[in-house]
Amino acid sequence: MSDIKDVNLDFDRERRTGLAEAVFCQGKSINQLRTICDSIVKEEKPMLFTRLSDSQHRQLEESHSGLLSYDEISKTAFFLAANAGTAVPVAVVSGGSSDLSVAREASRTLAFYGHEVLEIHDVGVAGLWRMTERLEELRSCKIIICVAGMDAALPTVLGGLVSAALIAVPTSVGYGMVKGGETALRSLLVSCAPGVTVTNIDNGYGAACAAIRILNSFS
Repeated sequence: MSDIKDVNLDFDRERRTGLAEAVFCQGKSINQLRTICDSIVKEEKPMLFTRLSDSQHRQLEESHSGLLSYDEISKTAFFLAANAGTAVPVAVVSGGSSDLSVAREASRTLAFYGHEVLEIHDVGVAGLWRMTERLEELRSCKIIICVAGMDAALPTVLGGLVSAALIAVPTSVGYGMVKGGETALRSLLVSCAPGVTVTNIDNGYGAACAAIRILNSFS
């Protein structure tokens, strides 16, 4: 019974802020998640789930089969979808394949809100030609979310080449001195490319929400 008392969903949030409530699933019990699923079905309200593990999703499937659209790479799921998005071009770019889960969290969040996304992956600075050959596509975008670990050099390089609003996401990918993404975060905070916005480590969801706030200002 204590799990049910712990759940108090904010269905009015999208009207107030333009961003619907999202359920951060890490640390939640399966009973809490099932209660949430019962509530969103009853209210017929869209809901985004982040950090939903494969195990949690399998258990939800037992009680709510087919309810959620689940992506195992990003660990995201959603019920229905929020308001239709704008036609403003948005890109999600990742430095390496190891950054894909964070990048996919961003692109899935944008998809939940109905925004089409140009996804460009594995174009880090160790092989810079991979990014420069996609540069014309990127220059057509108004917002770019750039996801990178290790020294997180890619957002700074990209920030010197495009005019788009650039949201950088440091990831925890890398050896030793990356310190769980702290090195990437510090590198981005001192980026010499002016105007780069930086999110917390591995926070693809937060980057997408920042992009959506910008997109909402166009409508």
